[in-house]
Amino acid sequence: MEYRATIGIEVHAELNTASKMFCGCSAEFFGRPPNTNVCPVCMGYPGALPVINRRAIEYAVKVGLALNCEIAAFSRFDRKNYTYPDLPKGYQISQYGLPLCVNGWVDIDVEGRRKRIRINRAHMEEDTAKTFHAGQASLIDYNRSGVPLLEIVTEPDIHSAEEARQYLIKLRTILRYLGVSTADMEKGAMRCEANVSVSPADSDRLGVKTEVKNLNSFRSVKQAIEYEIARQIAILEAGGRVEQVTMGWNEHQGRTVLQRSKEFAEDYRYFPEPDLPPLELSREYIETIRAGLPELPDAKAARLVSSYGIKPQDAAVLVGDGQVAGYFEAAVRAAQARQVDAQMVSNWIVGELFRLLNERGIEIAASPVSPEGLADLLAEVQKGTINANTGKDVLAEMFDGRSAAAIIQARGLAQINDAETLSRLAKQVIAENADAVEQYMGGKESALSFLIGQVMRASRGKANPQLVRELMLRQLGNKPDSGVDRS
Repeated sequence: MEYRATIGIEVHAELNTASKMFCGCSAEFFGRPPNTNVCPVCMGYPGALPVINRRAIEYAVKVGLALNCEIAAFSRFDRKNYTYPDLPKGYQISQYGLPLCVNGWVDIDVEGRRKRIRINRAHMEEDTAKTFHAGQASLIDYNRSGVPLLEIVTEPDIHSAEEARQYLIKLRTILRYLGVSTADMEKGAMRCEANVSVSPADSDRLGVKTEVKNLNSFRSVKQAIEYEIARQIAILEAGGRVEQVTMGWNEHQGRTVLQRSKEFAEDYRYFPEPDLPPLELSREYIETIRAGLPELPDAKAARLVSSYGIKPQDAAVLVGDGQVAGYFEAAVRAAQARQVDAQMVSNWIVGELFRLLNERGIEIAASPVSPEGLADLLAEVQKGTINANTGKDVLAEMFDGRSAAAIIQARGLAQINDAETLSRLAKQVIAENADAVEQYMGGKESALSFLIGQVMRASRGKANPQLVRELMLRQLGNKPDSGVDRS
């Protein structure tokens, strides 16, 4: 039987405000000594009253607008009651009945097609403390307790692990463009849970869903969803029933494991938070925030294509990181003054520059090669001073802080464009490689590449390869069509 997976994603994004959601404690808790970043409010002391963080609301509205959500003029906070030790109050202040942002969407690209993922809601809440398990003991650090969170919940519009991964990549990019969250999954600033169900492909009814937690990387998300889909299919194929439970992802074992039975909304006994007033946002306030939104990834990609004529697939890669897109545009401005086109700049950034940065573990913001430096190098390639292969070697050396011109001069890398010199080398190679010449004349095109390669070798890579090809063809004459295999 064929089965169809249905997946909904819940994301908790920490907002990088200066203070916590309901108190004045610093929200910068990462790396701080345990339990030093707390106060009576975030520790839930009796009589301590919360105050709403205005900047957190502004950031949440920004995200909602970027996700094409409706922003509620009237919303409120609720108490979500549960008695885990990571919540010192015994409840979490969250939004349930009247969330801040609803009915949005985001578009993703998967396998060459565009798909829209609907956003059910994005609502505010406070983060919990962090629990550490050591043998038979459990330790709690309350520094994180009370940090502003935005929970973003999709509709069940996702049908594969890859779609889920692409959605999360797109969401992280948007959060970073807005500057509201680092969205660093490895540090827990963006955490996600997947609700997964499978059902017969020809059925309109959804299967029983399980929630998968502990997903702290895009790789984990993809692997966990794939495993859970396979696990549920195996249960159904064996005649069993999938139970609605919460599963955890065990990275080391590469499998989901049972954590607990799934809670339902009534288990949390939601009721309006009595210590906080409802949120009332004016249209003017919302439109002011909308006017201040930056150019978002999809709009930026469309502009790069229309303004610079680069390939859409390259634009999609460049806008995946706002700093990369900024580097590209700065390099294009410098390159255009040197008669180098934008597509050439894109090719080198997406290809060789990315490779070198990845090898050295460097972000593009810290690249030793500036946009202007890259443009200088590409101008030398464009003019024919050096060929593309030599240019790649020069770019690698530029990571040591030297300019392209200095490297080319010091190493004597300037490309040989003198026809007389290259013609003499071509004649020498033809005379020394009679077998290859005979193969070429017999119709084997790859023999020509071999002969050109010998000229490049004799010139120590400095010959202009296009000119070498022209001179070699001229000296060999027209090749007869012999019908011989041209592999």
